[in-house]
Amino acid sequence: MFNNPTKILFFSTLMGGTLISISSNSWLSAWMGLEINLLSFIPLMTNSKNILSTEASLKYFLIQALASASLLFTIILMHLSFDMSILMSHEMFMILISSALLLKMGAAPFHFWFPGTMEGLNWMNCLILMTWQKIAPLMLLSYTISMNAFSAFIIVTSVVVGSLGGLNQTSLRKLMAYSSINHLGWMVAAMTTGENLWELYFMIYVFLSFSLVFLFYTFNTFHVNQMFLIMNKNTTMKFCLFALLLSLGGLPPFLGFLPKWIIIQSMVELNLTFIITIMVVMTLITLFYYLRLSFSAFIISYTEMKWIPFESHKNPKSIVIMSLATISALALMACSILFNIL
Repeated sequence: MFNNPTKILFFSTLMGGTLISISSNSWLSAWMGLEINLLSFIPLMTNSKNILSTEASLKYFLIQALASASLLFTIILMHLSFDMSILMSHEMFMILISSALLLKMGAAPFHFWFPGTMEGLNWMNCLILMTWQKIAPLMLLSYTISMNAFSAFIIVTSVVVGSLGGLNQTSLRKLMAYSSINHLGWMVAAMTTGENLWELYFMIYVFLSFSLVFLFYTFNTFHVNQMFLIMNKNTTMKFCLFALLLSLGGLPPFLGFLPKWIIIQSMVELNLTFIITIMVVMTLITLFYYLRLSFSAFIISYTEMKWIPFESHKNPKSIVIMSLATISALALMACSILFNIL
């Protein structure tokens, strides 16, 4: 990506657009930042050699343009309503703004474009779409969201769609897309309890997503059946994949459980037990399809091929993946020890 000066320019304006949005003090300048961000990402997505990426970039542009138009329309209507007697409550405006932002980042029930767009991109663009592109909408959403029937509906539909949608997928990009929708439900839930909580969740989610995408990118893996043969070359990488997937699913000894644990505790203190029960049950379904992925690589189609030369662990990329998996597996214990010491 970075051997092309044009790509570097668009990548820097992509980051600049997000920074404008999160540091703006008016809705209009936040909208401008989102537009700069969108128009910078489109050229990064497009690849003339791949027809799927062209389709994905067009789909992404149309959906984001619709969300931006909705956001701008709501902002203008909100400013007009202070001068005119439009019979719309302040809460209704917040719901309209929240809906536009949720459509921008692909949370359910506005998720229909997200898995299809992910399917047409390469791993680096998938990573940007899952992580960086969500920063500005999430930050703006945290200004408007509060625990009401609308936010409860968004949380429940996101975790349900993210869990059930990934069950019949064989594409790793679509699996990661549905996983992202599930995690968005948790992040919106974290927003309703406190500002710094969703930021912690997002940082850990970015770390785990980067680790997994880096592993898939290194082995050039896009589908579940590719993992049977590729992972047999290097059993250590297979273990790293297993640790990272279980951590992303939120299994207790791993790092991914830490933010979920804090959110569960915070929501129970606010007596939101019904919502948190649905979230935990649906996350178990997510964990099931992660386990299925790992088991297929470990047990079901396991063949040890003697004629493939053993891949050296001195490969820099392998060392990075092993380091990330180690952090993912042991960070929760380290956090607990530090908390007890401090």
